Amino acid sequence: MRAEPRGGAIKRLLLLGGGHAHVRVLADLAARPLTGWQVHLVSPHRRQVYSGMLPGWVAGHYPIEACAIRLDALAAAAGATFHETAGVALDLARGAVLGADGTTLPFDALSIDTGPMPALQALPGAATHALPVRPIEQFIAAWPALVDRLLGQCRRFDLVIVGAGAAGVELAFAVRHRAALEGWSHLFVSVLGADALPLAGMPEATRRHAARLLAQRGIAWRGGVRATGLDAGQVRIDAGPPVPFDACLVSTGAAAPAWPAASGLATDAGGFVRVDRTLRSVSHPQVFAAGDVAALADARPKSGVFAVRAGPVLSHNLRAFCEGRALQPWTPQRQALYLVATGDRHALATWGRWSWSGRWVWRWKDRIDRRFMRRFGTPA
Repeated sequence: MRAEPRGGAIKRLLLLGGGHAHVRVLADLAARPLTGWQVHLVSPHRRQVYSGMLPGWVAGHYPIEACAIRLDALAAAAGATFHETAGVALDLARGAVLGADGTTLPFDALSIDTGPMPALQALPGAATHALPVRPIEQFIAAWPALVDRLLGQCRRFDLVIVGAGAAGVELAFAVRHRAALEGWSHLFVSVLGADALPLAGMPEATRRHAARLLAQRGIAWRGGVRATGLDAGQVRIDAGPPVPFDACLVSTGAAAPAWPAASGLATDAGGFVRVDRTLRSVSHPQVFAAGDVAALADARPKSGVFAVRAGPVLSHNLRAFCEGRALQPWTPQRQALYLVATGDRHALATWGRWSWSGRWVWRWKDRIDRRFMRRFGTPA
């Protein structure tokens, strides 16, 4: 194991993970450096693929480069040292993060924005027989091989998506649209969800509209079905015979990595890092967390919407902590705008109990996504 040196009186701020909130932190540091501190960014990938645009890439609307934020370039602009490795353990007594490459990275202040793991605990066999949508880079790497399998098969090809939240539904629409563009006439897409309608948590009108659109696009909706496990070529369900597949995608929500709880950080029942209203750990004042890995004082869904909104507050409070100033509390908004693309440059929108749909909604979503990328990444 090799250790990175800690330099003299200079202190170290370590940004662990390249999530949406840390993207904002880096942009702010590029505009105004942090005096007296070295900044280090640790991420297993040199880019962050913006999850809001991933279905657009699958559908064929964007090249993957247009969906990616160059973390190494952002770090360089911020004067931060980039370490291309994943954090796998945290030694709070020594103030150090252990990287997957064996490097020990010391810190005086730590901010965690690593994103979630796929929630596969309740789905035995999923890691072996299915392709989880997260981590996103693994999905992107595996997608071309899945397409090759599809193209190499002349008979009917069944693609089953387990999970009917926004990510799973968007992916189903995206794959169906790509199939229409590419002439994959032998592809049949099914979505399995535990509720009677897709998009749990959204307004009833939106959920019914989504179900109608799935049917119109030739996507089979299997509602009221709870997946209990996977074997080779089939999904076991709680009632009825197994659902056969040639390929299976899993989008069943977020799970916490094991190392925050193992380190002694205070976590919630799911293993997510408990933070107060300032995004600081409730157990270790030198540690902050944001994004899906954090358990907010005001509980909110695991969504990139809240991670992006947390960015300015995290940036302010990290600087304030390093400079010995008061921290700023944050109360995330009660309602958030959700935009769900339906494949063919059409989208659904919800705000609280309100909902809309149409091609104009897709153009609205596209503008928001492109504006985000122009600010932090490659212009889409």
